[in-house]
Amino acid sequence: MNLDLFAEDAPPAAPDSTAPATPPTESAASPTQPHPALNDTAALLQLCERWVSRGWLRDLDLALVRFFERESQHAPPLLLLGAALASHQLGRGHVCLDLAATLEAPDFALSLPPEGDDLNDPPPLPSHVLATLTLSEWQTALHHPTLISDGHGNTPLVVSHSGNTSKLYLRRYWQFEQTLHQEIANRLTTKDGNGPCRSQTCRAMGDDSHPGILSQALNILFQPTTTVDWQKNACALAARSPFAIITGGPGTGKTTTVVRLLSLLQTLQLAEPNVHPLRIRLAAPTGKAAARLNESIAGQVNDLPISELSSLLAEYSAASSSSAMDIPTEVTTLHRLLGARADTRHFRHNAANPLALDVLVVDEASMVDIEMMTALLSALPANAKLVLLGDKDQLASVEAGAVLGDLCRRADAAHYTPTTAKWLTEINGHPLPETLIDPNGQPLDQAITMLRVSHRFNAQSGIGQLAQAINQPLSDELSEREKHQVVHSVLNNGYADLHHLVLKPDAQNEDSVLERLVITGSPERFPNAGEGRTNHKGEPIAPPTGYRYYLNTLASERPNTALAFEENSKVYDAWAKQVLTAYSRFQLLCALRKGPWGVEGLNLRIAKTLRREMLLFGNDHTLEKGWFEGRPVLVTQNDYGLKLMNGDIGITMAVPDPRTPGRSLLRVAFPTSDAEKPIHWVLPSRLHAVETVFAMTVHKSQGSEFQHTALLLPQTPNPILTRELVYTGITRARDWLTLIEAKRGILNDAVTREVIRVSGLGSL
Repeated sequence: MNLDLFAEDAPPAAPDSTAPATPPTESAASPTQPHPALNDTAALLQLCERWVSRGWLRDLDLALVRFFERESQHAPPLLLLGAALASHQLGRGHVCLDLAATLEAPDFALSLPPEGDDLNDPPPLPSHVLATLTLSEWQTALHHPTLISDGHGNTPLVVSHSGNTSKLYLRRYWQFEQTLHQEIANRLTTKDGNGPCRSQTCRAMGDDSHPGILSQALNILFQPTTTVDWQKNACALAARSPFAIITGGPGTGKTTTVVRLLSLLQTLQLAEPNVHPLRIRLAAPTGKAAARLNESIAGQVNDLPISELSSLLAEYSAASSSSAMDIPTEVTTLHRLLGARADTRHFRHNAANPLALDVLVVDEASMVDIEMMTALLSALPANAKLVLLGDKDQLASVEAGAVLGDLCRRADAAHYTPTTAKWLTEINGHPLPETLIDPNGQPLDQAITMLRVSHRFNAQSGIGQLAQAINQPLSDELSEREKHQVVHSVLNNGYADLHHLVLKPDAQNEDSVLERLVITGSPERFPNAGEGRTNHKGEPIAPPTGYRYYLNTLASERPNTALAFEENSKVYDAWAKQVLTAYSRFQLLCALRKGPWGVEGLNLRIAKTLRREMLLFGNDHTLEKGWFEGRPVLVTQNDYGLKLMNGDIGITMAVPDPRTPGRSLLRVAFPTSDAEKPIHWVLPSRLHAVETVFAMTVHKSQGSEFQHTALLLPQTPNPILTRELVYTGITRARDWLTLIEAKRGILNDAVTREVIRVSGLGSL
């Protein structure tokens, strides 16, 4: 079967960075003779060694080239160079190496030199090495019987020719793409390209057996509206397809939609005779994202109209018990769901040992890389339904691939066929806009819903307006200058929830401004000092705060030290919950890891500032590399022994030492989703993969939400500064946003640069 998921080939892939300035070196001139590395293997290895010593390539990239050169005879240097660069691109999140894009702008495509290089006596830049190379010459060199093929056999490299370019893969990632495409295509195979799927479960969810129950259940779950209800449309489309995507920005109701979808699916399932309730599982990429989804779903399940749905079921089936309509609220991580095996990339659940479930919902799907998504789809039973939730415009996964973005690249224009549009109109009661209807819409288009109305950010929300302005891609109708004007018109509008701060070059001024922000949150910079605001429910919004708030909470709410820690676990758990909740009131986000404007420099700087305010205690060495009370830590690797996942945040707290009365010892408190044991206390000595998190990278913040978010952009342009990064950072803010430019103009540079991960998924 060859099912085209897309209506057109993907546009030529662009890299996710900008070209660094060319230094005045030998690389600045365009050579007339080919670089020796293009024709001589020894020269190529020497070049790669120089790049590795400079940090431009990884040791792994060089080791791969050496292995290929040692184990195969007469491998062309251009083939070995391609292998090194393909491996390098994987390390940067790209699934493959696009030869044409690399030759068009080598430094840009490869992000070389990398972040932080001072360009002092650099090795030859890629633009210098590849200056004389043509695409046809490179393609011609990609032939070797044991190293490369078009996918046949078992060669370690695969080349795919499409359009005016070729893509070079490491075989494993080429196979991921092929498997992912085939798994999705299989699930989108339907009777007529638009109707219910072929499995018994999916038929029950459609309208073949009971033409009215789908509409009736949806009308119970959703109140009548005067316009198109996109949440209702999402539930309808997801109910009839074994594979569905629900995407939308912050506050568009993705979680609300999926809770109603699950109750709808359970209703349709139980309307069939002699069936059991659906086995539903909920998952997310990180522990933090899982905890957030758990909290959101638990709060909404109780609001479902279960009695009305049970009454509806009674008309079709004897299964009208409300207990059969139970919707799960427990959310697990994808690693736990699949059964990660220690010291291996493999999982216990796979095609030979599929998951025992009927419906799987994955939240924050933009964070799922291509390897994990392939493993997930491979482990799903053939008749199971997969629903992906996520914001297609957020940053892609840290690992290789941008699966959700690739799958949703046509979502803005929907591309619903006239048949789908007519069906949705009958379901919803409102016709779709003509601009969203496409007679040539593809099967994948019919399985995707983009939620288009924000319930968190309205027209009075500066955060919402800024997110919308930043998220607009450049086009013939929107130039760079016009986009800058739109963004700054929002920043200068005086919104109550938004403050834009440009630091002055005076170091003393810079220090005092940042210090006050991280200590107090600088409420005075917002209208009326942040007082008097309410949310969309009419509830009061607390003014913006900084880190002083959680540290004061830690001190003021401390239990009586006479209470033994082990015997009074509930008391200490309640204290830890208060501190963790207080900590979530403020978070400083930054784009970089290194340098004075990265997390490595800012974390120590902030800790010293808080120490000066007598909010933290410890010498410089302790604050930089040791443990101290009040230290917030971020888990950076999954630890199954401790039941901690990458992205979990804990707070270091002092509790009574049971062995020495009057003394205390440190424990790190992590929140859990277990109501009986809401806090997981861990000895600091058992935590090896953690880092201080007064400052957090935007990448690490995905799946999190903070009442007051401060996004700090560095002093100099950087390839990592893109509109996706800025958009992701500002949408971590729930109520208050402080946007800081260390130097004026950095924001303009960032919002006009886009991330496009190189892959072949979009053109399959």
